[in-house]
Amino acid sequence: MIPYFFRLLSIILLFAVLLFVPPRAARAEAQDLDSVKKPSGPGFFEQIDLFTSGENGYKVYRIPALLATQKGALLAFAEARRNGPADHGDIDLVVKRSSDNGRTWSKSIIVYSKGERTVGNPAPVQDRDTGVILLPFTIDNETVHVTKSEDDGETWAPPADITKQVKPGEWRWYATGPGHGIQLKSGRLLVPCDHNEKNAMYSHTIYSDDHGETWKTGGSLPKLTDEAMAVELADGSVLINMRSNHMRGLRAIARSTDGGDTWSDIKFDPDLVEPVCQASIIRYSLQAGEKQGRNRLLFANPASRVREKMTVKMSYDEGKSWPVFRLVNEGFSGYSDLAVLPDNTVGLIYENGKRQYWEKISFARFDLTWISGGKDRF
Repeated sequence: MIPYFFRLLSIILLFAVLLFVPPRAARAEAQDLDSVKKPSGPGFFEQIDLFTSGENGYKVYRIPALLATQKGALLAFAEARRNGPADHGDIDLVVKRSSDNGRTWSKSIIVYSKGERTVGNPAPVQDRDTGVILLPFTIDNETVHVTKSEDDGETWAPPADITKQVKPGEWRWYATGPGHGIQLKSGRLLVPCDHNEKNAMYSHTIYSDDHGETWKTGGSLPKLTDEAMAVELADGSVLINMRSNHMRGLRAIARSTDGGDTWSDIKFDPDLVEPVCQASIIRYSLQAGEKQGRNRLLFANPASRVREKMTVKMSYDEGKSWPVFRLVNEGFSGYSDLAVLPDNTVGLIYENGKRQYWEKISFARFDLTWISGGKDRF
């Protein structure tokens, strides 16, 4: 979630984008909006609503995150906003669990509450060596904390304050994620974040090399980037995919060859149109793995210049191009997160609604056949 000043700036920039769109961006938008298919045809697709405005005494649920655990559970996190859609106020961090690939879900579990203060920006990641689930989050977008679960998300430990470890003194507003973090082949736990510095927003990363016991700040990206998500590529480098305020209507990307300590210059992906909104990226398979011997990355966001048309895309060349795409939701759509489920289907949690994109958070589940229109399957 982004402070009011930057939300206002985003609106101004959006109007500027509508007046001037670079030619490559225009072509990409036409592909996204005119060619995607609705949730029908070959393959498997189902969807249920997880969090709905007004439930359990909370007027709005926002900022979803999704994690598929090693033991086969699904954890769906959200900010439960008691008084309305505002980014600040009485906000609790909640989770629902599923043990049957998202067909049924538990009641909401409060992960952490701090009275009338703002608890949010969930960024879950599981350590494959210990099995512990780490959940970085923020309080009032000022302090950074990590809670953990050792029982697959059923209970959560009192959070540890890691602000001094990951927030330099000159940084102000701060957000973890939102959306899942990753663990690299090296064992490093890597969580994309963003912060305000000198009245500008920057994406950055934090990481832990000791199973979440201590955390350090990784590299920062150029200004006008913020909410981001990362994926490790087949060659061991890391691709970070960022929300952008550069007046291009495209996602910003960069790469790291040292586990997120430093980053390349940013580029803008002509295949990934965005309305200045958080998005999700995840690896489905590696060529050297068991899933049909292909490299596959998945990406999801509102593929439009406004928050609508939630779309999932697939890349076979490590994010260089995104030739496969399907429309999940035609109407208002917002933040999202992806997970690969134990049965090799894909889970997508995302904000949507009929009048506003934040009316509810839904969970969609589908397979490769559905994504590809029958051209690819597991």
